[in-house]
Amino acid sequence: MTQTQPNLPKHISAGETPEQHAAFEARIAAGEKIEPGDWMPAEYRRQLIRMISQHAHSEVVGMLPEGEWISKAPTLKRKTILMAKVQDEAGHGQYLYHAAETLGITREEMIEALLTRKAKYSSIFNYPTTTWADVGMVGWLVDGAAIKNQTMLAGCSYGPYSRAMVRICSEETFHHKQGKEMIVLYAQGTPEQKQMAQDALNRWWWPAVQMLGPHDSDSPNTGELSRWGIKLKTNDEVRQEFINEHVPELMEAGLTVPDPDMHQDEAGNWIHGPIDWTEFWAVIKGERGLGKQRIATRQAAQDEGAWVRDALEAYMARPKGEAAD
Repeated sequence: MTQTQPNLPKHISAGETPEQHAAFEARIAAGEKIEPGDWMPAEYRRQLIRMISQHAHSEVVGMLPEGEWISKAPTLKRKTILMAKVQDEAGHGQYLYHAAETLGITREEMIEALLTRKAKYSSIFNYPTTTWADVGMVGWLVDGAAIKNQTMLAGCSYGPYSRAMVRICSEETFHHKQGKEMIVLYAQGTPEQKQMAQDALNRWWWPAVQMLGPHDSDSPNTGELSRWGIKLKTNDEVRQEFINEHVPELMEAGLTVPDPDMHQDEAGNWIHGPIDWTEFWAVIKGERGLGKQRIATRQAAQDEGAWVRDALEAYMARPKGEAAD
């Protein structure tokens, strides 16, 4: 836990001064990017490591529910698209791990934190994809929610994270469009296909809404993240943007949003009903969902890939100029 000096605000760590923080926050207020070699508060660094590594873990674990469908895709075209998407997610994890490494944490430390469940990832990836329509709905809703959050992060104050988001957002936008195209196609198809799309929406709507985080009043990190320009919008603001975009599109496709209290206010915002956070917290805690299976799968991949890492380390450690076998 970060220690503070007596009579200093909680966000000022031992060895830091209010003057350093004032200068740092002036840079952020001026719109400057903070780079790896710059002075930064210890708590700023800690929050970034927590947030970026969690984001990286989410990209890597997020490959699993969709990867299960590669061999079961209905056509070669859909299989190729899904393979490309899963490959993109792996790349996103790489960008983000690299961004976190600029803050002084190692890849090995981050992976160890994931596998020992000391680090979190987005709990939405602990839900099963039970039908092929779920793959499309994940693309439309889950990637749609991610884009809203990631577009905001592309403007964050930490340079490496901000720049990583630019390419990630571009690729996620493509995934989002693919998912929407799939679901609209099924919603306009046979009665069986439309029902499959509606069932997928029923399963994924509330997890996607919850994916954007607890209400601002219940979010312990929002204050600091906003103070330092890491988050430029609150959870509830991003959630409202997501709902305003997706509700009319889902209705236009002929689907019913599974929220009987959904209505539009005088300003044109779509207002959701009460969110039941019970399952959200249960999934995060591992009491429900596929969390144990997801971590076991990642552990197996880590173990099976050990020989590759060992061989690479041996190759890199060989005397300079020595020919490889």
